[in-house]
Amino acid sequence: MSVVARFEIRYSQFLDPQGHAVAPLPGFARDAGNLVGLYRWMVLMRAYDAKAIALQRTGQIGTFASLLGHEAFNAGVGSAMMKDDVFLMTYRENGVQLMRGVTLKELFLYWGGDERGSDSAGPRGDFPICITIADHATHAVGAAYAMKHRRERRAAVCALGDGATSKGDFYEAINAAGAWKLPVVFAVSNNQWAISVPRAKQSAAQTLAQKAIAAGIECLQVDGNDVIAVRQAMDEALGRARSGVGPTLIEALTYRLSDHTTADDATRYRSPDELAEAWKLDPIVRLRAYLTAAGAWDKAREDTLLKECNERVQAAAQAYLDTPPPTPAQMFDHLYAQLPAALQKQRAAALGEE
Repeated sequence: MSVVARFEIRYSQFLDPQGHAVAPLPGFARDAGNLVGLYRWMVLMRAYDAKAIALQRTGQIGTFASLLGHEAFNAGVGSAMMKDDVFLMTYRENGVQLMRGVTLKELFLYWGGDERGSDSAGPRGDFPICITIADHATHAVGAAYAMKHRRERRAAVCALGDGATSKGDFYEAINAAGAWKLPVVFAVSNNQWAISVPRAKQSAAQTLAQKAIAAGIECLQVDGNDVIAVRQAMDEALGRARSGVGPTLIEALTYRLSDHTTADDATRYRSPDELAEAWKLDPIVRLRAYLTAAGAWDKAREDTLLKECNERVQAAAQAYLDTPPPTPAQMFDHLYAQLPAALQKQRAAALGEE
């Protein structure tokens, strides 16, 4: 018997949980200004997240999926993308949407059940939030196939959670992406929980990254609480995609510090000790510690930033609350490019036009 193939999974980390550099920083991270910019985005994401939960708890938006603890993943993915790339997301990547031009008000509208929130100021080629798990992975393959067919130097980025990698849609998508060498990056946020199912019960694989090996896809694992590691991995993966080399799967190890959604109660299935340990890996605290030690950040700047972010989020929330509710026509107007005759009659009836 002989060995016909060998594989390995690389792991990348630049900042440890205390904010100390543990490896030479990539070029973009040697400029403190770039890291300050990423930090500002991450703080804004957390301020937005807190306000959205407050709005839900007071009945002013619907069920909300928090991104608490995922700020480094969002900032790393969002900062690496170009405007003409295409983003396909789950419900936990609102931070990437913000970085791509979607406004805070539009996000509040979306979670408030108003479809006008999906008609956003972000890139028009980006796909809407996908609630059904892993369905958008096949859509990403379709978008990437079109890019390759047109010989375009851009890429599709598909963000997924760990639970999505157990779905058939995911396996079909990575198989097609590998076979056709498509310009797509699968960014997996492994936050250790698929609602109430822990990572250990989801898959017997040592890593989620290695699932890409069978599809012939480049893969690696990164510290998902280290924004530098996420950004560097995305830069490399997008470079491969845009140059025609093929797809990449990135597994970012992080933790869901919140309930799955505001309709969930995580205390029913995970221990407070586990959560307390996860808080020690807080991505915002980590980057702030590094920037402070480097002399690029201080308490005065922190206080100013928190004030700016809170004021910006509050203003957007108020603008959302002041927006007149949509008419019943919305359920028809956002359904078809051209409404069928039968539904035209229903629309008229709903609006009292008959």
